[in-house]
Amino acid sequence: MDVYIKEEQIATKNLVPTVKVYGEKLITEKEIVEGGNEEKIEYRIWNPHRSKLAAALLNGLSKAKIEDNYKILYLGASTGTTVSHISDIVKKGLVYAVEFSPVSMRKLTRLSENRTNIAPILSDATKPKQYLNLVEKVDFIYCDVAQPNQSELFMNNIDFFLKKDGQSIIMIKSRSIDVNQKPQKIFKQEEKKLKEHGFQIIEKVKLEPYEKDHICFLVEKSF
Repeated sequence: MDVYIKEEQIATKNLVPTVKVYGEKLITEKEIVEGGNEEKIEYRIWNPHRSKLAAALLNGLSKAKIEDNYKILYLGASTGTTVSHISDIVKKGLVYAVEFSPVSMRKLTRLSENRTNIAPILSDATKPKQYLNLVEKVDFIYCDVAQPNQSELFMNNIDFFLKKDGQSIIMIKSRSIDVNQKPQKIFKQEEKKLKEHGFQIIEKVKLEPYEKDHICFLVEKSF
């Protein structure tokens, strides 16, 4: 995964130079490129307080494989903060961004006007058959849907869309599942569900101090 981490900051190379997405800071670094020439590269600082994936990466997530030509299915795209950074990473690929809210979708659609590797889809992630004719098999699935059945919808989308040997990430928010249970109990419960359905947990990373009562699971499945 092509990200830039320095002094507790994380950034991605800006696919659309000079253009900000959510007011993030832009920085320019000099790099030696092919042929030995020096070139200025613009980066977008990735805010871990606004992106769970940035939080997970800063907290040690290291085994997620996302190449620059990957096709990604993103469930729960919201207004596109994290989607935009994944767009930077898969500059030769494509992000299918599924979002249920029409208000968020309007912002996501505007984002895709500059970033042609984002394909916004207004749909319900609990009903993958609704976008079956819009999404091809993908290399990676990312799920950030705060619902009680978040693990079930995650696994259903994997069954429909993930290529063999692909990876997936789910961000579990314990309070969306059961506000009365301790987060650790919820995390163990959801991990057990995934394992019972044939998933291997490659990494698990808690998101504090950036997000409270959240955990990131990186998983693979034998098909």
